[in-house]
Amino acid sequence: MTPFNALGLKAALIAGFAVCGTAAFAQTSNDSVTQVSAFFKSANLIGEPKIVDCTLSQGAQTKCLSITFKADPQSYAPGPWCPSNIADGAEAGGIWLKDGEVHDVDGSFIKNLAELYGDAKWQLYDADTGNVRFTGTLQACQAAARPDVDPAYQNYCVQCLPEYMPEDATTTYVIPVEPQAANKSQPTNFSGSGVAYNGIRLDGPAPLDAILAAHTIAPFDDCGGHVNTHVGYHYHAVTDCLQQTPATLDPVAAEHGSQIGIAMDGFQILPHLTPSGTEPDDLDSCNGHQSEGLAYHYHAGTAGSNAILGCLTAQTGCVLEDDTAVCDASKRPPRP
Repeated sequence: MTPFNALGLKAALIAGFAVCGTAAFAQTSNDSVTQVSAFFKSANLIGEPKIVDCTLSQGAQTKCLSITFKADPQSYAPGPWCPSNIADGAEAGGIWLKDGEVHDVDGSFIKNLAELYGDAKWQLYDADTGNVRFTGTLQACQAAARPDVDPAYQNYCVQCLPEYMPEDATTTYVIPVEPQAANKSQPTNFSGSGVAYNGIRLDGPAPLDAILAAHTIAPFDDCGGHVNTHVGYHYHAVTDCLQQTPATLDPVAAEHGSQIGIAMDGFQILPHLTPSGTEPDDLDSCNGHQSEGLAYHYHAGTAGSNAILGCLTAQTGCVLEDDTAVCDASKRPPRP
């Protein structure tokens, strides 16, 4: 059985399309959208989810779920990211990823970066005071949180704050209701991996090489998230913050856990580990598999992997800043 016998979002919504053009369609679609709203009930949801026409990454024209969020987790306040002094403990900073491991960004971590990376050019703090150099303004964030880091902000701890985002900034995810086969796996660096049940983007890999080349770090908070002024708050790692889901869209066997998000191709995303603490041993390169009693789905990568998903198996939808825009993912729009 291929993944496209499986039903991603289809399990919750496709019944409505079977009777398209009838009164039953409207009622079934309304009920289905209510299910989607329930899955995202802990998110800062803007307006109601809706079903729209869309064109996917390899040209498939189909029906998609369009849902708009403000990137504002409701169960916790994002941060912190950078400690202010090398004497600070782990509570003052976030986390950083290296060689598959998660490191606390405490004062000691900042102090020992030269040793950690075997490069004497690392010096993110004032040797006399121990104070850490970090981006503390919107302008500094914009100059440092980009692939070509402004030379003035080399050897900085980069943190951008949620309040740097415009008050009305939202993100709209347009995701196929029924996964559509792709002729090759899709990268996650265009659309991201998906969206979590709390409305926060599950992104592709962070550009660690570019960041490190400028002798900067851009830590994630303990939930695996940080901010840039294009995307807002988003995740590059899935940690324990995404374990307690309020609902699920599709059936999930108890031994597999619960759904933590929806991938940009419409398949479910489950935690890295099962409730028993085991790691599935038959995942494909995208972190997906099909198991007994459960349709094709993904498991999030380890927190230290810098890859929530390795790739996307099916054609992907769109991530839009304008909730009225039409999704045509085949045009490869600029990454938001």
